[in-house]
Amino acid sequence: MKRILVIGGGLIGMRHVHAVQGHERCQLVGLVDPDMSVNADTARFATMHDVSDTVDGVIIATPTALHAEHGRVAAARGWHMLIEKPVTATPQQAQVLKDALQGTNLRALVGHHRRYHAIVQQLKRLIEQGDIGQVINTMLIWAMRKPDGYFEGNWRAAGGSPVMINLVHDIDLLRFCIGEISETVALRGKNHRDGERIESGAIALAFENGATGMIGFADSAPSPWGFEAGTGENPNIGTTGQDMLWITGTRGAVSFPSMTVWNGTDWGTAAKQVPLDRAENTLLPLAAQLDHFLEVIEGATPLIDVADAARTLELAAGIEAQLVAPNWPTADKIRTA
Repeated sequence: MKRILVIGGGLIGMRHVHAVQGHERCQLVGLVDPDMSVNADTARFATMHDVSDTVDGVIIATPTALHAEHGRVAAARGWHMLIEKPVTATPQQAQVLKDALQGTNLRALVGHHRRYHAIVQQLKRLIEQGDIGQVINTMLIWAMRKPDGYFEGNWRAAGGSPVMINLVHDIDLLRFCIGEISETVALRGKNHRDGERIESGAIALAFENGATGMIGFADSAPSPWGFEAGTGENPNIGTTGQDMLWITGTRGAVSFPSMTVWNGTDWGTAAKQVPLDRAENTLLPLAAQLDHFLEVIEGATPLIDVADAARTLELAAGIEAQLVAPNWPTADKIRTA
């Protein structure tokens, strides 16, 4: 029985609390959050320093800017850790976390939990097996309208860019399934809410294997297209079951998450759909991730460690930097040029 501590009582932190409470091989030590009014039906601690109980592993689900410091404290306490994505707020902070872990026997798993979806792993295998040939291009859409209350009275009003909160997941998905991304070019869209926060845009991608891709994103546009909506993984986001990722290759194509596969020859003959049994989760991704975290505590290699997650972070941070650059072109500037 592993003793797990959760740090951070926000939306994702409470999902971790419930996952640990419902796991037969875990015992929840408690929840660390300075807001002692958060009701988690467990022991409460205002800070990590207040915890005197035995802890085998800690789940860090605090605001991203705090990950490096909380990871450093966890390392000093000798706790293995599962760190929510993005691993830290900046690549420099990721290096601080790497330094804190260096020379220890501690292991850190990063919470890019989409890697645990059965259909994500099925997509990765399909591409690696060459079922659609060599990947040529890809198109991904993440378009949701977040409620206004999501931004009110908290850090998201200024720093709640969908690039670092949402697209960091999609970037990791593309890296995991298609390969390393070597170059990005980003174009920012017009804001439809008050403030200077990034709301929407388009990103061109180049992969090391020669494929190219595009991501269109917005947190101000209600639509059926997005990973959470398509897969139904997040209870806070309405499920549509619609595809949001399309990948073409030299032998065919696949759309995700329906895992609809097409094969073809040339445009003289219509591409034909290939029958495929879509993989289904035997466990919810967060539960599967928790299972893996317990294995990591016992010595297993993390599915995604700090160095791997730092690469995803570097890409997301690079895109964010392009979008906030003062002279970077926006869609309205290009239209009037």
